[in-house]
Amino acid sequence: MKKLIFVHHSCGEYWLYDGNGGLGKALMEKGYFVSDTNYRWGPEEIGSRTDIGHWWSWFRGPLSAAYLKELYNENGKNSSYTRNEDIPEGENDIIMFKSCYPNSMLRGDNNEQVPPISDNCICGKSVSSLYTVANVKGIYIDILEYFKTRQDKLFIVITAPPLRDETYSSNARAFNNWLTHEWLIGYPYKNVRVFDFYNVMTSNGGSADTNDLNEGTGNHHRVKDGVIQHIIGEPCNILKYQVRENDNHPGSAGNMKATVEFLSLLDVFYNEWQASLKT
Repeated sequence: MKKLIFVHHSCGEYWLYDGNGGLGKALMEKGYFVSDTNYRWGPEEIGSRTDIGHWWSWFRGPLSAAYLKELYNENGKNSSYTRNEDIPEGENDIIMFKSCYPNSMLRGDNNEQVPPISDNCICGKSVSSLYTVANVKGIYIDILEYFKTRQDKLFIVITAPPLRDETYSSNARAFNNWLTHEWLIGYPYKNVRVFDFYNVMTSNGGSADTNDLNEGTGNHHRVKDGVIQHIIGEPCNILKYQVRENDNHPGSAGNMKATVEFLSLLDVFYNEWQASLKT
């Protein structure tokens, strides 16, 4: 059985829940054993820190070895979802990690030069006005250096959900397009992939309670007819699955759409990664 662990906070909880996005149960039914981290998990409660700047701490910081040792060996269930009772032996093979919606409030200019990591002021830091497009790009560029050393693991970045606030939404769109299409250009291995959760949440089927799953229109990241599609058919950069006023957590209709689209991609990601290990 394939062992997967998901690093997340509240939006990830809702996505995993049987009664919301159903991701946990759906992964089980596809042959994955799922564990997850949440607030206060791990050494120094690193699980409470999942903003983009924190990924540098997880993968490149001075305590990263301790964090990752625990992560790779974690078998706990820290959210409510159905999974197999029997825990398979061995480490987690697939590492999914996601930041929450405040990470979609990115300032600056999308064309601004990315600073060297030694000058990047958000390394290990929470969301703030220093979260510019250039700075967050710099974090993701640097953590690739770690991923190169662990080709035995499959790392899947789940992009942060969109906000209802339009103020910085064009920057969020530009950054997530970069992450999906440009970040891995020149990266020589198949052990890092991106699922654009952000894009999936920016179109619905007419209301926040109705998704546009399987539609030819709208915004999607999926496999259809054997082809990976990253489609932006609707010019929208904000959350279309808001369930409560002043709440940016995506609702169940959006999360269920994300589950189906992500699962269609996950098998492709996994199979390509496995094939690359044999060459």
